[in-house]
Amino acid sequence: MSSAAIDRSPVPRRFDSSLPPIVAGDFEVRLARDEADLDASQALRYRVFYEEMAAHATPEMRARRRDFDDFDELCDHLLVIDRRRTGAESIVGTYRLIRRSAAAAYGRFYSAAEYDISRLANWPGEVLEVGRSCVEASARTGSTMNLLWRGIATFVSHFDIEIMFGCASLPGNDLQRLALPLSYLSQKHLAPPELRARALPERYVDMNLLQPGTYDVKLAERMVPPLIKGYLRLGGFVGDGAVIDDQFNTVDVCIVVKTDLVTEKYFKHYERAQRDSE
Repeated sequence: MSSAAIDRSPVPRRFDSSLPPIVAGDFEVRLARDEADLDASQALRYRVFYEEMAAHATPEMRARRRDFDDFDELCDHLLVIDRRRTGAESIVGTYRLIRRSAAAAYGRFYSAAEYDISRLANWPGEVLEVGRSCVEASARTGSTMNLLWRGIATFVSHFDIEIMFGCASLPGNDLQRLALPLSYLSQKHLAPPELRARALPERYVDMNLLQPGTYDVKLAERMVPPLIKGYLRLGGFVGDGAVIDDQFNTVDVCIVVKTDLVTEKYFKHYERAQRDSE
């Protein structure tokens, strides 16, 4: 991050209560309010990432049964709450949101460990890094994902975010198995130069594993994980190059979305989904 970006930043707020909760039936989406919320979010991340998806936990993580790092202390945590449950068990979804103020306090954005994101970090308007998204297996429904997206759209609007970005993952690290979706993403959804992050030289993996016209585009599209498809539906792009994440046993791509149409597109989709379910 540049010093100019840090100078624009407000003082980080650990638990931000300015965003009103959103209630939809038995579920609610809101920001974490206290240490108990943060702990429950980290516990959910551990269950999904390390127990279900077989990521590699550190000894301290295994002992605490929590997924955590130093960014957690500075950023916002969006939560999906099942109001039929109580306590920590009621938190069934989470998304970590890193504003410029949090990145300035830490010294960098999380994605900077994998990508050169200088063009995004130095954007003159407000920016938001998203990541650590997960939903409990029993709650992985369209309505839960809709609620998470609604929370993101509300956050973006509330804090006047112009650019949203972050590392999104494809499961596994077998590049041959992932050749179809990686090639498709790079060839069909590459970010324009002014928004294009690039994988760091020492971690760069070429995504163009297959030549255009030599593979089934529809099949490749179907192999793109749902979360990444969600970003693409909002007009999102991918950066240049992928990165193998050995800790999480994934291949990461950098997603970037200009948010001027996110709120409008999302709420139109949400209202349509709500009508269809009635």
